[in-house]
Order: sequence, then structure tokens, then C-alpha cells
Amino acid sequence: MKIAILNDTHWGARNDNTAIADHQIKFYREVFFPHLRENGITTVFHLGDVTDRRKYINFVTAKNLEDHFMKVCADEGIELYMIAGNHDTYFKNTNDVNSLNQLYGNTSHQNLHLYWEKPVELDMDGCKIMLAPWLCAENYDMSMKAMADTKAQILMGHFEITGYEMDKGHLCDHGMDRNTFAKFDSVYSGHFHQPSSIGNISYLGAQYEMTWSDHDQKRGFSVFDTESRTMEYVRNPFSLFHKIVYNDTDMTIEDVAHLDTTNLTNTFIKVIVSNKSNPYIFDLFLDRLQASAPCDIKVVEDHMNLDVIDESELVDEAQDTLTILKQYVQNLEFTGDKSKVERVLDDLYKEAIDL
Repeated sequence: MKIAILNDTHWGARNDNTAIADHQIKFYREVFFPHLRENGITTVFHLGDVTDRRKYINFVTAKNLEDHFMKVCADEGIELYMIAGNHDTYFKNTNDVNSLNQLYGNTSHQNLHLYWEKPVELDMDGCKIMLAPWLCAENYDMSMKAMADTKAQILMGHFEITGYEMDKGHLCDHGMDRNTFAKFDSVYSGHFHQPSSIGNISYLGAQYEMTWSDHDQKRGFSVFDTESRTMEYVRNPFSLFHKIVYNDTDMTIEDVAHLDTTNLTNTFIKVIVSNKSNPYIFDLFLDRLQASAPCDIKVVEDHMNLDVIDESELVDEAQDTLTILKQYVQNLEFTGDKSKVERVLDDLYKEAIDL
């Protein structure tokens, strides 16, 4: 049998931003469920962080989650197995209060299987798989014992393991040692949004873009084959964030008129100006972008430095806030542990986004 794997869906991301919600819904409507139907897949695992905020959920977000995912799974007879991630739990030392239970603990959906207390071993068509929810102080010992005792060779969960890429260019320098999971043939995890693999452990990555740091990174979902025990990756073709390098050296009004903007509707755009010799054409260019009805257009323009920096540096100027903060810390001249400062800034930034 084949099992579709989701993780880090973060319903309600970026303070319930409607553009991101539409982007998420488009993924399910045009990518995820069509693939399941075409391939006869009727089982889905969700490896945590179903919702974005730990403490509450917006009513519209709750409706979107129900209408565009939960109800579709129920109506189409899809068996749905979900574990709690750290964003799904209210407290940090226990998973007892969580969005899965509060939203769907008493649901009428007969296809739904929820796990937040401890790992569970499942037999999926002869393939034993252990699902492990977020490890916290309350369930840590019982979870470690369950993973040590299980006969399952496949482990799927929501782990924080050191040495893996959290987002583009940023490795996790804290968390569990990957040797902890050496007994398993394969370990698949949610939590980090950037896909990466070392040895027997793979982070599957998020399904869609949610921040500027996701720009031009691989996003999609995975399908596990219980017979071959292999994982197939299905790419999400839709982008929410676009960086456009503007250079009007050889650009004409005709070029602007025929500019393809079909994929820019309801997206976020950053225009990096490398050469602007004709202000009129530049205004026409921006008007053309604006006509595509994007969510936002930002222009990165620095006439003092354009002659001494290359295109890659220009693109770097348009990084997201979290990347800028981390780069700032790395450039500081002090002998302390910069990684600890980065973690504090990361927590503050995420808290600010939630508020």
C-alpha cells in the first residue's frame, strides 16, 4: 500500500494571512488530493504541526482546515493518522492540551486517528511503522522506552535532531543525537521545513512556502510505499514568493507589454534593481506587475552599491527578517556562543509573528 505523508502544514501561518491560506488551499485542491485520487491512495499520515499557533486558532483558519482538508479526507474515505507537533501543543512540558484533541477529539469523522501522548506502533499492510508525537518532559521517558522496545524498523515523528538543516543554510545545533535512532532502517520527521537527509534520517520538509526563506526551495509532500519501503517525493509547483532582478539595459516598452505575469497573482514580489536607466520603462514595469494583482511588491534599490555588488549579493539583500537577524549575529565581534543568541532571536521572532 502507499501512504501519503504530510507535516508542518501550519494552518493559520503568519497571523492567519489570507494569501498564505489561499496558497495552502490551492496546494490541497490542485496538487495533494488530485494525486491521491489518481493513484488510489487512501491513507494519510500527518507528522505534526497541523496548526500554526500553540495557544489558539482563528475561526476562519479552523473552518479552512475543516472544509479543505479534514472533511475532504472524511468524504473520500481516507484514513488519517495524525500526531501532535510542538506547534500543536499549548504547554511546553506536556502534550495534554493540544489542537488535535481540542478540535477533533470528539469528532464524528470515523476515519481519524489522533496521537499525542506517546508513540504508537501500527501495522500497515505488513509493514510495521512507529508514529511518535512531539517529545516533551512528560512523555520523554515512555517515548524513549517505546522506541527502544519496538520491532518496527520504520519510525516517523516530529523530532528535533542536531545537525540537520532547519531552513536554507541554517543547521540545528541542539536537540537529540542522531545515533539515538540508529536501530531503525529509516526515520522520517517533520519539524524542520527544509528537506534534508543524513544516514537513515530524513526531514521531509514543508509542503508549501510560508516565509521569504522558503523562496526557491523544494516544497512538496511524500508518498511511502510499504512494500518497497521507499519514499517518493511529489513537488509542489506553486510559488508564493518571487524575486525579480530588474535590468532595463536592453529592455523595451514592447518587452514590458509582453511580460508574463500569470503566476504572480496573490503572491509576494521583491524587485531587485540592478540597472535602471529609463525611469519611464521602470514605472511601466511596476504597473505591469501591479496589474497582476499581487499581495505585495517591494523594491530593493541601492544606487550607491549597484556597481560593486553582483546579482547574488543583490538577491541576498532581499532576505527575510529571520535570515537578516542571524546574519547580523554572525557578523558581531564577540567571543560568546552566537548560536545561543540566534536561538533567543528565533524564539522572539516567532513569538512576535504569533502575536
